[in-house]
Amino acid sequence: MSKSVDKKYETFASFYPFYLSQHENNTCRRLHFIGSSLIIFMLAYILTSTTWILLWTIPLLGYGFAWIGHFFFEKNRPATFTYPWYSLLGDWVMYIDILLGKIKF
Repeated sequence: MSKSVDKKYETFASFYPFYLSQHENNTCRRLHFIGSSLIIFMLAYILTSTTWILLWTIPLLGYGFAWIGHFFFEKNRPATFTYPWYSLLGDWVMYIDILLGKIKF
């Protein structure tokens, strides 16, 4: 049985291989990485400048880059729509895996 977004994932450990299968396109992964990096930079700026009004940009940066990657390059439906929390965690685990060289950038 092929893995799909319709499958019920009970744990993040079982979800993460599916998550990675939805990020095989290099451009999609790079866009995720860029969006996540911008989130880190924006959060650092917001915290140091106490410009709380800019918090609205966090989801825009994260989801904007990721969804462009999915719709235009990976050509699939983001797992966020079905598994929002596992998908959010997957974004950050994949980000760290890219930083550590476990996943190709």
